[in-house]
Amino acid sequence: MQIIAFGDIHMATAAAAVIPGIKDADLLLLNGDLTNYGGAAEVKKVLDDIMRINPRVLAQFGNLDKTEVNEYLEKLAINLHGQARLVQGEVCLIGVGGSNFTPFHTPSEMPEKELLHLADRAFRQGLDYVSLAQPLHKRKIPQILLSHVPPFNTRVDTLRNGRHVGSKAIRTIIEQYQPELCITGHIHEAKGHDMIGKTPVYNHGMLRQGGWIHINIQQSQLTITLS
Repeated sequence: MQIIAFGDIHMATAAAAVIPGIKDADLLLLNGDLTNYGGAAEVKKVLDDIMRINPRVLAQFGNLDKTEVNEYLEKLAINLHGQARLVQGEVCLIGVGGSNFTPFHTPSEMPEKELLHLADRAFRQGLDYVSLAQPLHKRKIPQILLSHVPPFNTRVDTLRNGRHVGSKAIRTIIEQYQPELCITGHIHEAKGHDMIGKTPVYNHGMLRQGGWIHINIQQSQLTITLS
């Protein structure tokens, strides 16, 4: 299974067309900040542009998307925020959109307590899916956490001045559940990767700056390539 993940699109959808393999990928994951303070009309344009390239899309909102973006994605049945999805019996995806509080009072920020609750509920849902599906598929089903905001105190949540601004809730949830991968964004300058326990954490950076991640899943094993 081939997955391509990117986010921090900020309406700049033209950059997606140059991603190698995007037309043939089994799934595209759009990890928040799809718009710039936009709502349903703006995210519709983003999704139309992306889905003309490849219609196999799941997505969630970021802190710079209005809450109506979350509602629009839910109506399209492609939303990941606050839920788990078992895809093709190959992978269980856990989504957490929005962000913790920032100094900029962006549209979709929430307390750490709410992020923790959403993530924990989604992981529990995912574990139920996996426990039912795993015996049928006779192989381990890896879990991938897609979190717009990165976990706190890592290489992928650091501003240029060295300050860590990620989410303590997301770090806690990774430490607790140890998914096979965490994909994050939000802090453009912190593109890169780190580890929390056994979990690799990748920040794809901003799309128009060449930020995306390729994930190959074969026999439950993940191969991750950061552009």
